[in-house]
Amino acid sequence: MKNLFSLFLLVLIAGACARGPLGKKVKEPFSGSAYESNNRFFRATGKGESSQDNIARGKADIEAKAQLAGQVNTTMKQVADQYLGQTENERAADVADKFQSLVRQTMNTNMADLRKIGEEKYFNQKENKYSVFIAYEIKKNAMFRFMKKQARVDNTISERQLELIDKILDEQIKATEEE
Repeated sequence: MKNLFSLFLLVLIAGACARGPLGKKVKEPFSGSAYESNNRFFRATGKGESSQDNIARGKADIEAKAQLAGQVNTTMKQVADQYLGQTENERAADVADKFQSLVRQTMNTNMADLRKIGEEKYFNQKENKYSVFIAYEIKKNAMFRFMKKQARVDNTISERQLELIDKILDEQIKATEEE
């Protein structure tokens, strides 16, 4: 009887540990290093749920693109701040503002070299709901080259600011091609 109780207790404890306090771990599509940003690509995934498949797809699409835009914005802000801090440029704040404006402008247009690298759709009959997963990527050097072109057509950027922006973007392009 004591062995039976010990076995029951062991099974109960093992079952509780397997689930953990957060619940059972779920592996969603497009997870893992192949779908994460790296030195050459910005990558993002999105998930959308709805009773209509086209709405679920739209939600996933918007979420993935918003993630990409956030990554590009954050990266360019860090790069510009770092560069301008190193050069101790007296007009650093002005150039940084122009750079951020350029990033927003670029992200508001069709994203340069945006590629869908995966899409999966699931239907849950019990809940009558579609779940759509989408994964996108952008080559970093293509994005940086596109930003250089955008800077050239922006009338609010002065020659000096354009030189600094070009220099920053050229360094980023070089970094993506080295690895």
